[in-house]
Amino acid sequence: MTTTASLRARVLAGETLFGTFTVSASPLILEVVARSGLDWVLIDLEHGTARESDLLPLLMAVGTHAPAIVRVESGERIRVGRALDLGADGVMVPQVHGADQARRVGRWMRTQPGGERGVALFTRGMRYGDVGHDGVADRHADLLSVVQIESRAALDEVEAIADVDGVDVLFVGPTDLSHALGIPGRLDDPAFGSALARIGRAARDAGKAAGVLARVPEDVGRYVAEGFTVLGIASEAAILDRALRSTLDSARRASPAAPYPEGP
Repeated sequence: MTTTASLRARVLAGETLFGTFTVSASPLILEVVARSGLDWVLIDLEHGTARESDLLPLLMAVGTHAPAIVRVESGERIRVGRALDLGADGVMVPQVHGADQARRVGRWMRTQPGGERGVALFTRGMRYGDVGHDGVADRHADLLSVVQIESRAALDEVEAIADVDGVDVLFVGPTDLSHALGIPGRLDDPAFGSALARIGRAARDAGKAAGVLARVPEDVGRYVAEGFTVLGIASEAAILDRALRSTLDSARRASPAAPYPEGP
């Protein structure tokens, strides 16, 4: 549980911030990832192996090493509220298809009178009562709200979604969006490039941030050129896979096999 006023402030100030998605349910792996110097770490409950019941030890493993964002399983008030109660610094909601749905997400991030999140002071997210009644509004102002733009319906309403109070980041799911546009996986297609440009422009015009998941580091330059500043670098599993393959290849190249022994 970090001082994420700094994270949200940095995001809305337009800083370029790098993180990664984590799909492991291992606190040890999460701790190693969080200690690497990333600007944020995302715990993926939608597509990862962790369940909501795994969330507390994972958040504790991230600790103060990096801000922790939780991608909830689905867009429901109770799912968002549970992640925040357990100490998430921000929440990502997948499959947000329009402004009405985005407004609901914004209300779930805040307590009454401006929102619909229940107030519970003795939670990890409220620092076990240290926040107090007078600090609730300030604490909620520190929490980062991320909605995913990954459907044609969301793209059609992206300007209205960006204007929603309580939404901080429009985050592109490239795989889903490319499938929705009828160009599955073809991220170099002009239609995908046009969609990226529109999302980035909508975020900037509304004073919000645009984010995207880059499959490989070489993709980052393209996204930055379109104004994307919240950048996910693959997942820890994909990074581990590439690193192990590269390390193994280097080891084999450094240790050529001994000549095949000749017979008698």
